[in-house]
Amino acid sequence: MVPNKFALLGCALLLVMSSGCPGTATGGVALRPDGTPGPEKCPEESKKAMNYLRMFVGEAGWVQIDANQSRARIITLYDGPIESVLEDNLGLLEAPARLYGRVWTSGPQATLRYYEAQPMKGGAKIPICAVARLSYEQLRKRPESKPGTAMLDASSAAVFIVDEFR
Repeated sequence: MVPNKFALLGCALLLVMSSGCPGTATGGVALRPDGTPGPEKCPEESKKAMNYLRMFVGEAGWVQIDANQSRARIITLYDGPIESVLEDNLGLLEAPARLYGRVWTSGPQATLRYYEAQPMKGGAKIPICAVARLSYEQLRKRPESKPGTAMLDASSAAVFIVDEFR
């Protein structure tokens, strides 16, 4: 009888771990009912680093959304981590640089949040808070996008420094 209890406990634990609770499959970000990411604070460490690098709220640059699909006419993004390439200087961060973040594909457009930057000329990763914005419908999903993906007509987008993800 004891092995059955352990098997039942193991199944219950597996079910809880695979549920859609914040912190499991979403990178620790609570999701809204439509599957888009909810609000998230910008860590103090990121705010300090951005201030030091003169990356103030509203500063903007241009990115190639996916380093593996640069300059493609149509790109496909998947839920999860992403590596983008910064094409314009952002504060004292010189282009080109890598931006590391996360993609959510639920809803009518892709949501991209960036949490780290790394100069291509060398150096450690720098904590940041930035978002790719829906300007000129750059992040609007094509109708044929399958669940968990976002097919976009643009391979580049504007990126903005933020002090909180909304």
